Amino acid sequence: MSNSEQLEQIRNGKGFIAALDQSGGSTPKALRLYGVEEDAYSNDEEMFDQIHQMRTRIVKAPAFNGEKVIGAILFEKTMDREMDGVPSGKFIWEDSGVVPFLKIDKGLEDEANGVQLMKHIDGLDALLKRGVEKGMFGTKMRSVISAASEEGIAAVVAQQFDLGRQILGHGLMPIIEPEVTISIADKAEAETILLAELTKQLDALPEGKDVMLKLTLPEVANIYKPLVDHPRVLRVVALSGGYSRDEANARLSTNTGIIASFSRALTEGLSAQQSDAAFNEMIAGTIDSIYQASVAG
Repeated sequence: MSNSEQLEQIRNGKGFIAALDQSGGSTPKALRLYGVEEDAYSNDEEMFDQIHQMRTRIVKAPAFNGEKVIGAILFEKTMDREMDGVPSGKFIWEDSGVVPFLKIDKGLEDEANGVQLMKHIDGLDALLKRGVEKGMFGTKMRSVISAASEEGIAAVVAQQFDLGRQILGHGLMPIIEPEVTISIADKAEAETILLAELTKQLDALPEGKDVMLKLTLPEVANIYKPLVDHPRVLRVVALSGGYSRDEANARLSTNTGIIASFSRALTEGLSAQQSDAAFNEMIAGTIDSIYQASVAG
């Protein structure tokens, strides 16, 4: 990695990674939860204006800084925009001390074999090059596992690592995210299969080619501890996956060495209608609770 200070912060920093990467499909729901209804915008550009205002408000909150938030995952349109006249990635690092990552996936294929692979990412090399130019430290990409299917889970992990090697080739740190749906009956079995497949792919990586993992909070606490300790893993982070913030924090606190990378659980309780003082107080409490759960393990 070109920035040794950022690498050190992600490797050893205390805190968590904020997920501010809602894309086109999930943005309307995120805005509704924030108190912005669909009649507040008339097209996609106005919608993204609204979500950018929300993200900027979060990032500029006094509590959003590198002491407790070590990194943040940005949507592509966030990376391409500015905060206070400064490119977003540069702003969150230089103003807040938070390391920027870029969400690169373009959505999911239809479910097959109990999983959803990522859609083909057109122009990925050009996007990665642009990410480097705009100061991104790494990337994030999401697949979904909805059944304990050995064939399906193997395909998800193989696709993730194929793209991970391409990302590493650009000097960026890939966050590999094979999300396990929290509502499935065979979640624990799926996580056992996932552990085996991730281990197989990690063992095949050459020295110096490290990755990060973003995983659903597991049914069995510390099942992923071997991944936390794997020499090819820079950091393991957890997604909230639909759990409430309280439940996500409770589950996270029982998993040693794993830190949060929450999205909906991070913005829970925030509202466009709040005064700046109320907003900042709410986000400060949220950040502290997620930080405490991240360092508890």
